[in-house]
Amino acid sequence: QLRLVESGGDWVQPGGSLRLSCAASGLRFESYAVGWFRQAPGKGREGVECITRSGGEIIYNESVRGRFTISRDNAQNTAYLQMNSLKPEDTAVYFCATAEECPYSGKNVWAFKSWGQGIQVTVSS
Repeated sequence: QLRLVESGGDWVQPGGSLRLSCAASGLRFESYAVGWFRQAPGKGREGVECITRSGGEIIYNESVRGRFTISRDNAQNTAYLQMNSLKPEDTAVYFCATAEECPYSGKNVWAFKSWGQGIQVTVSS
């Protein structure tokens, strides 16, 4: 049974850093692209970044460029989202999800078939 579990969410002050992890089981992890999404209170789910099967990074949200980095460790069946210089507007529930390929746009959430349960990231002073 395919399962994705996010971890690493926390409360952090502005300017701080967090690393989110997405641990996968029940699938051949290296055969899937992995995306990170987030949903702030009262807002829709938005794409953040996606990593291709070969490790290529696709940024869906320009507000994270230069601050967030996506990576993966196929040996550990885990994907990561390193978040630096965090801002209050980064506060959201973050989700990871798998797809056959990273879609061109982060709005194409339909391409992602399996999702984690989400984890809270709060940035405030």
